[in-house]
Formats: sequence, structure tokens, C-alpha cells
Amino acid sequence: MAAEAAPFKVSSLSGKVALVTGASSGIGASTSILFARLGVKLALNGRDVENLTKTAKQCKDAGQHEPLLVPGDLTDEDTVKKTIEKTIVHYGRLDVLVNSAGILVMGSIETTNMEQYDRVMNTNVRSVYHLTHLAVPHLINSKGCIVNVSSVNGQRSFPGVLAYCMSKSAIDQFTRCTALELASKQVRVNSVCPGVIITEVHKRAGLDEEQYAKFLEKCKETHALGRPGEVDEVAQAIAFLSSDAASFITGVNLPVDGGRHAMCPR
Repeated sequence: MAAEAAPFKVSSLSGKVALVTGASSGIGASTSILFARLGVKLALNGRDVENLTKTAKQCKDAGQHEPLLVPGDLTDEDTVKKTIEKTIVHYGRLDVLVNSAGILVMGSIETTNMEQYDRVMNTNVRSVYHLTHLAVPHLINSKGCIVNVSSVNGQRSFPGVLAYCMSKSAIDQFTRCTALELASKQVRVNSVCPGVIITEVHKRAGLDEEQYAKFLEKCKETHALGRPGEVDEVAQAIAFLSSDAASFITGVNLPVDGGRHAMCPR
């Protein structure tokens, strides 16, 4: 007699408290909405208050809980502290931290100035370090988990986006190191490493409509699956890593990139 199939453990997220950064757009917004469908209680951070409010409405429509909004720029240390404090005061606990906030700046070693470098590293690395540092005591209490949003740019070399590549490589190592440090406390730490995902991040970095269209067309060649990805495809991976379905996974930088990480230049 066949053993009864176990239920998919992603349902374990129901009732958990998650703080999602970068929730005003892109992967962060999509993850927030998916979490809401799964019954997660949400604290949402983003710099664009109008868009963050729109995400919150979609979360409320999709789920059963009213999200807590903790807007602000996480490069500001007081904002980071208030984000954690308000989440804990409101919910009394924290089970999942999703570090999704990030920016992309185009430029090489010849063209990227120090102001641009600092802006990328402060947003993509320093704020993640600071927020995680403050969240960890609460995640230890709940035996929770962390999912960082990295990029294939952290695993492979690409010209013309130097500071961004460096920042995502740092996040990959941050993920591995903190996973080892927190394993004895039963806190799991993983990251997702997307390829090209259709969001506004490339346009915000300076590509116009024509350039962006050509960039997406090129994805047919640069991604093994022959296309760019959708935000929900990354959100699904984040939900998996955040749930008990991934209870024996830590220290992993998971490519969600249509096979781009496995390809060689030709």
C-alpha cells in the first residue's frame, strides 16, 4: 500500500509574520502578494509610498490580513531601526525576512564614479547587513528564516554593471556565511539569484523603451529557456525557501534564471 502523500509544506507559511523590503515594485511586490495568498501577516517596506500602498491593497484583496506599511529608504539607519521596531511592536514576532530592496546602476570601472558605487553598495549590501543584524534576534526566537534577493550577476561576470555585480556577489557570500553562523540557532538563510526578470529596474537604470525592448529580445539568446523571467516565478521560489518545504535547505544561492548561470559565451 502506497504511503499517503504529504501535503506541500509551503502552506506552513500561513499565520507567519514576514517583513518584505522592496515591496513597492517588482519581485518584492509580487512576493508580498503571493505571501498574502498563503496567509502570511506582512510588514512591507519600500521607498515609493504610493506604489507601496497599491501593493498593500493587492495583498489585502488577496489575503486575510491588513499589511503593516513601514515605508522609507533603508540606507538611512534610523529607518532600518524603525522598520524592525514597528514590525515587532505590531506583530510581536518575526518569522521571515525577505531582503528584496535593491538598485541597478550601469557603468564600468572607467565610468562608475564613487558616488554611484557608494549608492549601489549602501542600498544593495550595507542596508541588507544592517536590517538582517537587527532582525536576527527575533528570527532566532521564532526559528525563522531569511531569503535574500541576489542575481545571476553575483555568480557570473558581466561587463558594464560593475558595482551591481560586486554588490550581488557580496550578497551571495553574506548568505553563505550567515547561514553557517545561524544554523545552530535553527535559522535558515538562502538567496534567490534571478536572471533577467521583467521589472522596471532596467528602465530606472537608464534604458529607454527601444533599448529595453532590444535587451529583452537578447534574452532569447542569453537564457537557456529562451526568454526573460516573470516576477511571480521568482516569488514562487522565495515562498518555497521561506516555507517548511525547504526545511533542510540553508546556505543556498538558488538560480532562478532560465539557465543563464549554466551558459558559456559563444
